[in-house]
Amino acid sequence: MLTLLFVALLLAGIIVRVWLASRQIRHVARHRDAVPPEFSARIGLASHQRAADYTVARVRLGLKERFFDAAVLIGLTLLGGLQAISTWVSGLTDNDFLRQLALIAVVGLLLGLLELPFTIWRQFHLEGRFGFNRMTPGLFFRDAVKGLVLTAIIGLPLAAAVLWLMARAGAYWWLWAWALWVGFSLLTLLLAPTLIAPLFNKFTPLDDADLSSRIQQLAQRCGFAINGLFVMDGSRRSGHGNAYFTGFGKSRRIVFFDTLLARLDGPEIEAVLAHELGHFAHRHIVKRIVMSFVLALGFFALLGWLAGQPWFYLQLGVAPQLGGRNDAMALLLLFMVVPVFTFLLTPLASWYSRRDEFQADRYAAEQSSAKQLVSALVKLYDDNAATLTPDPVHSAFYDSHPPAAIRIRHLNLAPAAPAVAVQP
Repeated sequence: MLTLLFVALLLAGIIVRVWLASRQIRHVARHRDAVPPEFSARIGLASHQRAADYTVARVRLGLKERFFDAAVLIGLTLLGGLQAISTWVSGLTDNDFLRQLALIAVVGLLLGLLELPFTIWRQFHLEGRFGFNRMTPGLFFRDAVKGLVLTAIIGLPLAAAVLWLMARAGAYWWLWAWALWVGFSLLTLLLAPTLIAPLFNKFTPLDDADLSSRIQQLAQRCGFAINGLFVMDGSRRSGHGNAYFTGFGKSRRIVFFDTLLARLDGPEIEAVLAHELGHFAHRHIVKRIVMSFVLALGFFALLGWLAGQPWFYLQLGVAPQLGGRNDAMALLLLFMVVPVFTFLLTPLASWYSRRDEFQADRYAAEQSSAKQLVSALVKLYDDNAATLTPDPVHSAFYDSHPPAAIRIRHLNLAPAAPAVAVQP
């Protein structure tokens, strides 16, 4: 029964993806030769056509990647790939715990290698074709090695701890494993800004006194304490621009991509940050973290039940070990098949995210300037080659942010913020 359900949902997911992709491609291509009237004064036809071509190219590459991922998933499960890897790993060591840890490491490395050609093509061909790639092959290789080493240093001990709990913590091991995951996640959120992110990018304090003063005053109005304003050398890797908040407590900081600072002026940057502060004011980040922890609890509880069910392994193409534990295999199988069973819930998550974006936009209009946020968004849409004419169904299914036209229409209807004097 599980096999049939798995195959049916996998096929349904592929059909839905193809249908949505074809809608997006047709809709964007149909509107390629005319800039929407509300943007025509600020975005030229050439930029609009570039965004359309970029969007279509990304959709087509993404569709190919999804087909490949589906083939890999079938190969590893129903066609016996995981079983073959497990048999091979079993010949490397007689230690059952090391065998399971090696199985996770080998499968993780294999999945990373299989994904690598798409990553390289996306970075150097697709992004390069549209003028976004700034990364050299040497930098790409160094990032990949750093990522692999970091994953090994952090991921393998975490996997080992989960496997140990599965074997030693009794019937409710999954509750302890969940608590471990929560603690690990919170620690990562705390340490990532100061220990992990600097391994990949250079962060320097913002040296624009006027902009710093404007931002500090905005943060003070919003009741947001920050530990620093930093500029990240995003231009070393990409022409895309962004800004974000990161960290908690005393490690909380605002980070700007240098590409963003080069494009937006002070009032526009303030409006963009007011939007981000809107997420803070409405506790969107905390709510999403709590939601992720709740979902993780469900995942571990399900794993706790399925790990002891022989049919779970057999119906997904794996013969469970009779003389050893199958914890690692259960973990891998559930991790790989859960996306198949949850894909059709994507529109719900997208709707929830878009609702948060509207709330953050309203907050920005109240605390800063809707007009300046619109101006900044139009520049970012233009610079990042974001399509102004997405297919409504495709957008409703996938997009975490509202379509450009709808978002700006809402901002234009927002009440004006009270005038605030910026102190020198």
